[in-house]
Amino acid sequence: MEKLVIKGGHPLHGSVKISGAKNSALAMIPATLLADSPSVLENIPDIRDVAFYIEVLHDLGAVVTRTGAEITIDPSPIRHQPVLSQKVNQLRASYYLMGVLLGKWKEVTIGTPGGCNLGLRPIDQHIKGFQALGTKVVQEDGVLRLIAPKLQGARIYLDVVSVGATINIMFAAACADGKTVIENAAKEPEVIDVATLLSSMGAVIKGAGTDIIRIQGVKRLHGCRHTIIPDRIEAGTYMIAAAATEGEVLIEQIIPKHLESVSAKLREMGVQIQEEEESIFVKGSSRYTPVDIKTLPYPGFPTDLQQPFTSLLTRAHGTSLVTDNIYSSRFEHVSQLEKMGAKIKVEGRTAIVEGMIPLHGARVHAFDLRAGASLVIAALMAEDVTWITGTNHIDRGYEQLEQKLARLKAEIRRE
Repeated sequence: MEKLVIKGGHPLHGSVKISGAKNSALAMIPATLLADSPSVLENIPDIRDVAFYIEVLHDLGAVVTRTGAEITIDPSPIRHQPVLSQKVNQLRASYYLMGVLLGKWKEVTIGTPGGCNLGLRPIDQHIKGFQALGTKVVQEDGVLRLIAPKLQGARIYLDVVSVGATINIMFAAACADGKTVIENAAKEPEVIDVATLLSSMGAVIKGAGTDIIRIQGVKRLHGCRHTIIPDRIEAGTYMIAAAATEGEVLIEQIIPKHLESVSAKLREMGVQIQEEEESIFVKGSSRYTPVDIKTLPYPGFPTDLQQPFTSLLTRAHGTSLVTDNIYSSRFEHVSQLEKMGAKIKVEGRTAIVEGMIPLHGARVHAFDLRAGASLVIAALMAEDVTWITGTNHIDRGYEQLEQKLARLKAEIRRE
C-alpha cells in the first residue's frame, strides 16, 4: 500500500502554480460527447479521476488523446450501449453521463455512481429534472434506465442547490425541444465554466452564475476548444497549508474572486492575505483567533475545504465550530486527527475544535479526498513523522501533491 511520509515542523515557503479545476474537468470531459465533432480541453489536471473518466470514454468508443494538460476528444465513433463498467461505480461524476447520453440518444442505461463516502448523496434532483423534461426513469439492481422518446423543455425548480443536478439538467436541456428554465440553480464557478463550454459548442444558455438559468434547446452541437478555470479548492488547500505552517506562499494562476470566502475566514483568524489579479500571497502567524465555519453553496464557504480548515483550527487560541450544511457525514477525518492529538467533538453536523493542541506524528488513513488533504495539512504542522495511507483518494483531486509541497520546502515523500 502506498503512503505519504511527512516530517512536520517546516514552514512552507515559495510559490505554487494551481492546476485546472477538477470539478470542471469531470463535467466537461463527458460534455464533449454531445458534439458531433472533436473538442479540445486545455488546462486538464493530471489526477486520478480524470484518468478514470478518460478510460470510461475509451470504453464507450471515443477517441481520446492527451498531450500534457491538453486532451482531444472525438465522440464520433461512439455507439449507443449500456454504461455498466466497474469504473462507473468508482466515479461519482459518472452521473454526468446520464444527462449527456440522454441528450445524445434519448435513452441511457447506467450503473449508479460511486466516489467518496460522504453520507447520503442522493441524485433525486437530477432525476427530478430529467423527468420534468419527459424522461421515464426505472431503477433496479443498482442500474438506472432513462428513456425519453422526446426531450421537451420545462421549468424546473431544484429543492436544494446542487452543482451536479444543475449541470446534468443543462446537458439534457441543451438538446431538448423548446426552452428550459432551472430555478434555484447552483452559482458555482464550475457551473459558469461548463455553460461557457456548452455555449462554445453551439448551445444557447443564459444566466449561468445566477440562480435562474435559461436554456434554449438546439438540434446539434459541434466541437470546440476550451480552457478550464483554475481549481479553487486546490488553491484554498495551499492557502490553508501556508497558514497552518506559519509559512509564506504565493499561490499563482488562480482567480482570487473564487476564494473570497476562504480569504475572509483566514483574515478573520489573523492570516495576512494579499490579492493580485491572478495570485494570492499568504503569510502565516504564530497566533490565530478561533473562528466558526459554516459550509454553504457558493459564494459561501466551500464544503470541500471544511476538512482542511479543521486541521488549521487546532492551532487557534480557543474553540472553533465547523458546521457542514452540505454533507451530513463529512467528518471521517476527525478520528484520524484525534490519533495525532487533536481534541474534536462531533455533534450532528457540527465539529467542536479545541485549539492550541500540539499535533504529533502518527499512522493515519485518508478515507476520502478532502480528508486526505486535512491529514496532509495536519502532518505538515505536527511534530515528528506522519504516515498517511489511502493516497488513492488524495490522487483523485490533487495533481503532483508531494512534488508541489516539496518545492515549498516541505519534507514529504511517497513510499
